[in-house]
Amino acid sequence: MRTGNGNALGGSWNWRSLRWKIAALVVLTSCAVAVTVGVLVHRATEQRLFAEGEGSALHELETVVEEYRRGENVFREREVMAGEEIPPELLSRVERARGAAATWYDTDRRHGPWMWAGQSVGGQVLAVEIELSPDQRNLAALDRTTIKVSAATLGVITPLSLVLTELLSRRLRRVARTARRIADGELDARTGTGGRRGDEVTEIAGAVDSMAQSLQQRLIDEQRFTADVAHELRTPLMGLVTSTELLAEGPATELVRDRVRVLRGLVEDLLEISRLDAGAEAADERIVPVGSVVEESVTRTGLPTRTVIVHDQRVPTDPRRLDRIITNLVLNAHRHGREPVEVRVDGTSVTVRDHGPGFPDSLLANGPQRFRTGVAERGHGHGLGLTIALGQARVIGAALHFSNAEDGGAIAVLRLPDQAPPTL
Repeated sequence: MRTGNGNALGGSWNWRSLRWKIAALVVLTSCAVAVTVGVLVHRATEQRLFAEGEGSALHELETVVEEYRRGENVFREREVMAGEEIPPELLSRVERARGAAATWYDTDRRHGPWMWAGQSVGGQVLAVEIELSPDQRNLAALDRTTIKVSAATLGVITPLSLVLTELLSRRLRRVARTARRIADGELDARTGTGGRRGDEVTEIAGAVDSMAQSLQQRLIDEQRFTADVAHELRTPLMGLVTSTELLAEGPATELVRDRVRVLRGLVEDLLEISRLDAGAEAADERIVPVGSVVEESVTRTGLPTRTVIVHDQRVPTDPRRLDRIITNLVLNAHRHGREPVEVRVDGTSVTVRDHGPGFPDSLLANGPQRFRTGVAERGHGHGLGLTIALGQARVIGAALHFSNAEDGGAIAVLRLPDQAPPTL
């Protein structure tokens, strides 16, 4: 049967887990927000500083123009440029302005950015410059502060997001573990959330618990029905067995007796399954040689079966239940497979193989199911033999695995424990 992997949803260090994906999304979103805000603040501050520098330059130029028109020597009193000292770009703009003031932002002159303002007055071009290096340094300081604050914010958001997503991931892993336990047959397993949160994880957990409860109730009803049917049939069956013994000998009587024996075997199997389902079976362990017990079991079947004992190891087990398992496996191999049927004993491992069409995929995926024999080419039956074998194996603490050989045929491997199983 299939066994769930405890890390199916991913542990804390699985980079493909939901925890890391959510944390990465939070970090990327935070980085995007920080970059966007930083760029917007930088541009807004830069535009404000540019506007302030332009305003200061125009104001200074206005003062210079007024003093020049009053006849004052502005070239001596102030730092006013004229002639070749004025950048060509500003001169071009002044000419296009036709007597109005013009500005130009110079980033190449000297060691820092400058804001120029110029105007043509009486055929003379007057120009002033305002240094913007302090403003640029302030802007650079603002950018560094923004980066530091963003980095500090990410330093808080990243571990916080990991903690919060780990709580979510832990709840999801708990639901997954419970679902795997249910799939393995532990139908009384529950997530234990109790509806404490009204989110999607709680809804999933509630759905898993509801599914487990429904499956458990259906299984209980099925087990109760099987047990009731078996017990109700047992009394009239015993009367039928007694009646067949009173019939006169003949072919018809022998046919009736054979069908009654089949019916009796079916009822006994149903009773055995009901006891196994109810957990009423307990192993009576004794130290026995596995090879000898298996060889005797194969011989009692009366079917042509080749037995190979590689290593006959003595182990603590219940020989009666071990005999029941081997008998059912050998009968199933002859009934649903093809000869030759081989039984191989190697220490605590017992392998039963036939050379038929093999086990169906549904049995390999989900284990044997009662009243289900799989594919038609494996013959007809009630599907109870392998179910009983699996149940008895659990009672003695053994593992029973089913597979198909590459060259054809079904393989059943029984692995007995080296030590006695705990008391049920």
